[in-house]
Amino acid sequence: MAKRTTICAGIDTGKRKLDVALDGSSEQLQVENTAEGYTTLLEWLRRHKVKRVGIEASGGYEQAIVAELRHKRFVVVVFQPAQVRAYAKYRGQRAKNDRIDAALIAACTTAVSKIHPAPDARLLPLAGQLTLIDQIGEDIARFKNRLESCRDARIQRLWKEDIARLAKRERLEFKALVAAIREHRDLAVRLDLIYSVGGAGLPTAVAVLVRMPEIGQINREQAAALAGLAPYDDDSGEQIGARRINGGRKRLRQALYAAALAASFRWNPQLIALYKRLIAAGKGHKRALVACARKLLIFINTVVARGTPWQADVSAAASVA
Repeated sequence: MAKRTTICAGIDTGKRKLDVALDGSSEQLQVENTAEGYTTLLEWLRRHKVKRVGIEASGGYEQAIVAELRHKRFVVVVFQPAQVRAYAKYRGQRAKNDRIDAALIAACTTAVSKIHPAPDARLLPLAGQLTLIDQIGEDIARFKNRLESCRDARIQRLWKEDIARLAKRERLEFKALVAAIREHRDLAVRLDLIYSVGGAGLPTAVAVLVRMPEIGQINREQAAALAGLAPYDDDSGEQIGARRINGGRKRLRQALYAAALAASFRWNPQLIALYKRLIAAGKGHKRALVACARKLLIFINTVVARGTPWQADVSAAASVA
């Protein structure tokens, strides 16, 4: 019997062009990164009976074509640039241009053994709005730093006006984001479950919901790794290196760390007890906070997986009191 194979294609994304290649074939295509180019690309993929398409993340330029391919029922694998370059090193490939990269991505797509389901399409615009809110907060912090070092009364007044204007915009955007989430019943239920966890305020709950669609469907180790809160070994032979966190989703990790900072001192009795125990054991302040952030995420993941609101550990609360 003939062996059935999945025909894979790879797309190297540019700001204006898409370079496309088939794995195991010399045929290639270049189209505009526009709606008209997508039509030509889809016809070409169907003509070659392509079922799986790999594409490298490229600063957001890939989002439109990824959405279009998934809408047309293609299986799409989105690679991080580091993954593609690591595969090139594995193959001993040093040359690099758009056509070569497209063929490399196609080969990388064929080599993938596990295909993750496509993320919830409803969360993509919500993620963009949440990023806007985060960036407004960063601008406010920048203006506050400038205000601290400014001695001119007129310039101070200008900075204060900008801070007030941005703070108002931040509140309005966050309110609109929560309203958009609550338009979907399943997302609203998940948001309330996350918000029920002690120490997870509404901004943290929104960040986890939007930036980790997998919450409640993965185990605790996977959740910590995705958030960049998992400590990795650094051992070799008789040398035992320090465990360090690495990788993960930066903005999600920042939100959880900020939440853990307050929760481990005031809001969550279990995290308060964990922080005190780690400090007593000689761990540094930041290492203890990272452990608390990881534990907070584990609590959230468990609550969403069970589908029941958070209930604080009464014995832990009593010991802290």
